[in-house]
Order: sequence, then structure tokens, then C-alpha cells
Amino acid sequence: MNLIDTPQMQRLSRFLDATAFRAGVIATNIANLDTPGYHARDLDFRQQLASLTSADSQPAAPRVTEVAGLTERPDGNNVNMDREGLALSQAQLQFQTGIALMKSEIHRLTQAIHEGASQ
Repeated sequence: MNLIDTPQMQRLSRFLDATAFRAGVIATNIANLDTPGYHARDLDFRQQLASLTSADSQPAAPRVTEVAGLTERPDGNNVNMDREGLALSQAQLQFQTGIALMKSEIHRLTQAIHEGASQ
């Protein structure tokens, strides 16, 4: 284990992976906006986050499910651009938050190294 490979950094890395995966699922929904019969999908982010913070060393694989309760158009497609735009913005904010937390952890580790070296 190197100095940056701490349990906290591993959890943050998995958080960023899950957030990026969700953004990819949302992008797929947007790409299929005009595909007849396509149903919007999403990642249960709360469930995924809970698996990241559990004591298990390996989090559960992301589970993508169809989004229930969306209005279906006559062509069978139920992708709603307003919903997808909001979900994508949320995923971007979550990713930015994860990056900020990772930077904070790196700063904390750097400070500990410098304080240890000066003693």
C-alpha cells in the first residue's frame, strides 16, 4: 500500500467510478431520445453509495433498472429530456464533490507527511 492508497481514497475512487457510470447511463438515455420503444434507465445511486460505504471490501456491481412512472409517448419511448438534464446535472455535481473530497484527502495526507518530516 502506498501513501495515497488509503481506505478513504479507495472509497472516493469507487464513488467517482459510480458517478461516472451513472452519467454514462444518463447519456445513453439522451442518445436514445428518438429511439422507438426505448425506456429510460438509471442507477439506484443511493443503493450504490450504501454498498460503497459498507464494510465489504468489494462493493456491489452497479444495478441499472428502468425508470418507473415516466410518461410513454405513442412510439413507446419514455425518455424525458428535462428529467435527464436534471439527472446529468446532479451526477456532475456529485462527481465534482467527489473530486473536492479527494483533493482534501490528498491535502490532509500531504500535511501529515510534511509535519512528520519536520519533527
